[in-house]
Amino acid sequence: MERAKRLGLVVGAFAGALLTAPLMVVFFFGNRLFGLPFPPFDLFDWVGRVLPGPVVTFGIDSMIDLMRLVGLDVADTAKLAERSLALVQFFVGGVVVAALFFAFLGLRRARAGHLDGLAAGVLLGLPVVVISLSISQARVSPIVGGAWMVVLFLAWGLALAWAHRRTVAAAEAAGGGGERAVEALDRRRFLVRLGAASATVTVAGAGVAAFLARGERESVSASSMAHRTETGKGTPFPNAMDPVVPAPGTRPEYTPLKDHYSVFIRTEPTVLEAADWVLPITGLVERPMRLTLEDIRTKYPVHDQYVTISCISGRVGTGLIGTTLWTGARLADVLADAGLQEGARYLDITAGDGYHETLDLELLETEERVLLCYGWDGHPLPVDHGFPLRIWIPDRYGMKQPKWITGIEVTDTYRKGYWVERKWDKNAIVKATSVVDTVAVQAAAEMNGETLVPVGGIAFAGVRGISRVEVRVDGGPWQEARLRAPLSESTWVVWRWDWPFEEGEHTFEVRCAEGDGTPQIEEKHGNRPSGASGLDHETIEA
Repeated sequence: MERAKRLGLVVGAFAGALLTAPLMVVFFFGNRLFGLPFPPFDLFDWVGRVLPGPVVTFGIDSMIDLMRLVGLDVADTAKLAERSLALVQFFVGGVVVAALFFAFLGLRRARAGHLDGLAAGVLLGLPVVVISLSISQARVSPIVGGAWMVVLFLAWGLALAWAHRRTVAAAEAAGGGGERAVEALDRRRFLVRLGAASATVTVAGAGVAAFLARGERESVSASSMAHRTETGKGTPFPNAMDPVVPAPGTRPEYTPLKDHYSVFIRTEPTVLEAADWVLPITGLVERPMRLTLEDIRTKYPVHDQYVTISCISGRVGTGLIGTTLWTGARLADVLADAGLQEGARYLDITAGDGYHETLDLELLETEERVLLCYGWDGHPLPVDHGFPLRIWIPDRYGMKQPKWITGIEVTDTYRKGYWVERKWDKNAIVKATSVVDTVAVQAAAEMNGETLVPVGGIAFAGVRGISRVEVRVDGGPWQEARLRAPLSESTWVVWRWDWPFEEGEHTFEVRCAEGDGTPQIEEKHGNRPSGASGLDHETIEA
């Protein structure tokens, strides 16, 4: 009995794997072609919301640490890793339900009937359908999306029941009963054939999915070109004539949109249609407003600002940082039209993906540059980065700056933001940081009888600016680097130092000071809860 039970679990798990993989492919096609829900991502997003904050952040930190350990670029691979985990989670769920289904029927010594299959479909599908409908960003109505999911989950359950009947029939046809029947050759042949069919559907589906995804990437890339001397508006960079030339291998001073890091709480970006979108400004205001995107673009003065923004999750030397030209309306101008009532103290900003953050109105009394942003690099704000509207708050990490804004309520009560609820820093003020991007040995040049190697990177301290960058080699004396003029007071600074070449292994460290001379924090500290600190370094063999 015990052996039969174990074999039932194994065979059921195998059948579940063979049926769950094509189920995921069909869900994916429905999502990409018709905007129907994709339950694997919805389930993963829901789990991320309901788990305790420390558990979620531990998972994020562990994933980032693992990627850094194996040499992967976090900015490029973080979302791919999340989506992969979402698929694995859903796949494992299907396998577990199928294994339990086979084991249960094995104990009853019964063949699966249609009702048994429907019950299995309900067991797997009901919680997923409820969760998906509560959180899905699908472009279809909940009725259509729910019906689509119910049909597919019930079909999966019926297919599982059919697979069970075939394996039992194959065992009985082989004769002998008992353990011999469980291990019958005909059953194995059936499972092999089922596996071949499943693999064919899954591989073909994955191929088409890759084609669709490639088409999407090419479409994005076509409108997200790298601009080396000017912005997407055709405006030359303000520091174009600066004599300090970045060391070869230094990251681009102006980040191409296709390379700009993107972090959000869902597995996929939120899609909001401009034609349907409005921004309600409510609460403690004299004149509640409902602004369309066109209103924000045309009724308020247009402000352009070169901005570097970074993610609080990044480690020292992170790639989760980027610089581009932001275009928008000043928040202070919009609020002036609404008129703040007495007692107004905070803005509760909500977003289409469920994110929310609070802005203290005291900040606007000293910082007029806060933008409601609708454009990047001369283009409409990309979908991945918050179209149609996001906010920029100087000197803050990205966690304080919601994307896909759907509402602003003026209140007298402080509400913890999404990540503040999960134990991240309430203020999230950017820490000064400096990074070694390159030791360009291949670009060494002779000067006055000495071989000099360009060393370079970036330094950033929000709108507080950078006054000094220093480099040292192998723990020696600190040497001051040259600074290239920044694109604006709110962007990183590119630095360069020409190292007198010496053969051997060498370690380069860098540190910076803010505009008022305040040195960056050299003590090493993890990113939680207020952002990472410490000295970046690069070791080379020359």
